[in-house]
Amino acid sequence: MNRKDIQLILKELNIVPKKRFGQNFLIDNATKDVIIKQAQISKDDIILEIGPGLGALTENLVKTAKKVYAVEIDSRLSSFLTNKFSDCQNLKIINGDILKINIPDHNKVVSNIPYKITGPILEKVFFNKNPPQGILTIEKAIADRIFSYETYKTSSRITISVNTFMKPVKKYKISRNSFYPIPNIALALVNLSPRESIDKFLINDYQRRFYLKILEGIMPFKNKNLANALELYTKKKLKLNLNKKDILNILEQNNIENNKVNTYKVSNFLEISKIFYNKIG
Repeated sequence: MNRKDIQLILKELNIVPKKRFGQNFLIDNATKDVIIKQAQISKDDIILEIGPGLGALTENLVKTAKKVYAVEIDSRLSSFLTNKFSDCQNLKIINGDILKINIPDHNKVVSNIPYKITGPILEKVFFNKNPPQGILTIEKAIADRIFSYETYKTSSRITISVNTFMKPVKKYKISRNSFYPIPNIALALVNLSPRESIDKFLINDYQRRFYLKILEGIMPFKNKNLANALELYTKKKLKLNLNKKDILNILEQNNIENNKVNTYKVSNFLEISKIFYNKIG
């Protein structure tokens, strides 16, 4: 479908694209071909597509995959897709909010995901003990941070969290003109593979949430020394009665140096989380 096709269908459906839903519809076949090629879909794949829109990607996914679950928040688009793909036995359209529904089992996510909720989607779909592969069109600034895992001074919370569960494989710049309406942000396609093993600490749901909260709490202070960042976080969020001296003693007892937060690696953050989890356990 080209721009005129999209505009005509949206007019018939009485839909004005909403920014809050991230409604930017894929109109470029070359971009679609790149996404599908990266997905390397097999007949055994169970695909989750988030925000299928008018089905530009869906029509390719259903050709090969064993099953496709397409989650669409807009009821009018959901009805349109149901009619468009009425003959597809391997497709299930789910009208709902991806952040609120129970997600069906799947092994691969192929999506142009809503840009405004990229972080929450990553956390719900990928930050777990058995994450799927992800082929995602996302904001380029976020993609750059995900792939900055070897240069920790430019890393952020999303760098550490994504690289805890996933292995960044490839990144491609995607033209904004591939979508209608044209997004206001630069875009990139990322290919993320699940890590071969996830630290045992993260298997437990409560411990995993604790780890992600630690990252959320101290990464805003990534240019401060670890003890300072932890003192600010533990007082505000963990309600632990620990001053900087206490924290320095804990770090020393566990052979962790008090360096700037942006110098630590994923394994360091995991160890720090385990230590402070035990303090409140």
